[in-house]
Amino acid sequence: MSVTRPPDGRIRVLWCSKGLGPGGAERLLVAAAQVADHDAFAYEAAYLLPTKDHLVPELRSAGVRVTCLGGGRDWDLRWLARLARRLRRDPVDVVHVHSPYVAGFVRPMVRGLPRRRRPHVVTTEHNAWSTFATPTRLLNAWTAPLDEATFAVSRETLESMAPRVRARAALLVHGVEPERLRALLPGRDAVRAELGVGPRTLLVGTVANYRAQKDYPTLLRAARMVADGGADVRFVAVGQGPEEAAIVSLHRELCLDGVLTLTGYRPDATRLLAGCDVFCLSSRWEGLPVALMEALVLGLPVVATAVGGVAETITDGREGLLVAPGDPAALAAAIRALAADPPRRASMGAAAARTGRRFDIRVAVRRLEDTYRSLVGGDRPRAARGAGVEP
Repeated sequence: MSVTRPPDGRIRVLWCSKGLGPGGAERLLVAAAQVADHDAFAYEAAYLLPTKDHLVPELRSAGVRVTCLGGGRDWDLRWLARLARRLRRDPVDVVHVHSPYVAGFVRPMVRGLPRRRRPHVVTTEHNAWSTFATPTRLLNAWTAPLDEATFAVSRETLESMAPRVRARAALLVHGVEPERLRALLPGRDAVRAELGVGPRTLLVGTVANYRAQKDYPTLLRAARMVADGGADVRFVAVGQGPEEAAIVSLHRELCLDGVLTLTGYRPDATRLLAGCDVFCLSSRWEGLPVALMEALVLGLPVVATAVGGVAETITDGREGLLVAPGDPAALAAAIRALAADPPRRASMGAAAARTGRRFDIRVAVRRLEDTYRSLVGGDRPRAARGAGVEP
């Protein structure tokens, strides 16, 4: 491949995603942009959904040029034609895709470009293949061998891949910015005052979008059970998404005013999390949630469902308590147990902070940038040894 480099000689990398809303995978792009080596790499981002643009300003302020390709219904592929024209007109060295839907179409499109304008293709899978819609899963099984490097964010995600894809993929645990997060801790009292939570009240927080995956009904029912048991516990949930109407309706039905605050989208979600005493997640499935990594760095004990990368990261009884998904009674019992035992909470919080030291986004970004360099240099990527390179 021969690509025209920027005048300064930097390697050009284009990140592609379906949207740039406040989801975990998208927030990872912002974190990566903030610690990336912009002296050696010229980063750009392209996304499909115009309504999912929450993180565009943060990416731009981190030095990433952002373009919306435009997209609506899943099978309206005009965005793909726009991307192909752009890559012919203004080539890049590497296309790194962070959405299985987008990757399924981008891989064969890139293979059809003239060789001198053909970028290398890297993908990161953020969830298990079993959670994909059937057409997306089949499309990925067919096209994933066209990747030159494939990463999975959790062991479960890696093991969910088709065997021939898994054999050439690599586990890459991502991370967050520990220093930025810890700097939020002195604002704890201000957050609690804003939420109307007293100093003796246990504040349980979650950051999760309103999607079926996050199983808000289980969380809301657990909160009702905790409140009915008389524990001095309040809940705060930060999120937005397609399930909002149903979640707000259930919140009203369960009479959770004064028990659980639904904040909607908050650009300062991590600031609110820093004011909490316990982090809770009721997901049905997960890759490795960014909010979980943030909670660990902040030293919050965790009450969560034992799914995906959550169960790979949290040891039940050490950093927190794990329960089966879809069981509000078990979730409520775990929260009550921590509410009643401050020394145990403190011990779990200290263990959480120790585990959180593993999740520094700089480690993952340096590994990715090594991969980009190796691909552009014509070598097999060091970060994904065992992953064959399509000739």
